[in-house]
Amino acid sequence: MDQAGRKADKDSERTCIVTREIRAPSQMLRFVVGPDGDVVPDLRRNLPGRGVWVSAEAVHVAQAVKRQLFAKAFKDKVRASASLPEDIDRLLEQQALQALSICNKAGLVTAGSAKIEKVLGSAPVAALLHATDGSADGVRKVGQVVTRTKGEAAAKLPRIILFVSSQLDLALGRSNVIHAALKSGAASEAFLERCRRLVYYRGGMSGENTLGRLGISGPDASGVPVVAGADDRNQRGGGPDHCDDQSEKGSGANVMTSGHVPRIETI
Repeated sequence: MDQAGRKADKDSERTCIVTREIRAPSQMLRFVVGPDGDVVPDLRRNLPGRGVWVSAEAVHVAQAVKRQLFAKAFKDKVRASASLPEDIDRLLEQQALQALSICNKAGLVTAGSAKIEKVLGSAPVAALLHATDGSADGVRKVGQVVTRTKGEAAAKLPRIILFVSSQLDLALGRSNVIHAALKSGAASEAFLERCRRLVYYRGGMSGENTLGRLGISGPDASGVPVVAGADDRNQRGGGPDHCDDQSEKGSGANVMTSGHVPRIETI
């Protein structure tokens, strides 16, 4: 890389006010001070005013609030709400669901177990979506369809298990969404990027945050991560189970596994 390129990279780096680590803006969250003196997250990094940066993980945002580091960084008496980490989580989640809605409007989403097999055999698929309050058996059956259709490539197909069915219903404008296939496209890549950002925020690369909020309850006996559904749903106040058939009704109390390497790092 030439000298001008190195300077451009250096200029784009930011320092976290919590860890003092230097990272790229894509790995951080920007904050500004609103007109009323409140600390405001600038997720799109385009709000006016001086900004300060925090590594894009909930644990670091919580530390910044607890240690009153925003006031120190802004050199002013600013107010950082105790709920700021949770507020950002909701905003990131909303961004991901809005991106999913755009995918649906672009004709890239096919919902329903019965329709997924047809899509897998006729179009490139970017990812599969499973509601966190669906049944483990339903995820297993879809996984079998994917393996039968895609063979060894099935293990590399991302599984998005981040949203309850009621959230998927609203994003897709239909009812009882438990499973869906996401066809490849620019809008799909944008959705996946927002999912990565949400997952990173909830757990981060350091693993310091609660793994249950990341959607992973830890490896099973074979070392394969299992995906948590019920605990996350209960923490978020999820409603009753939503199913596209009676066999899809989840118990609401069990850990949900796909059985086909649903690794969060493939998202």
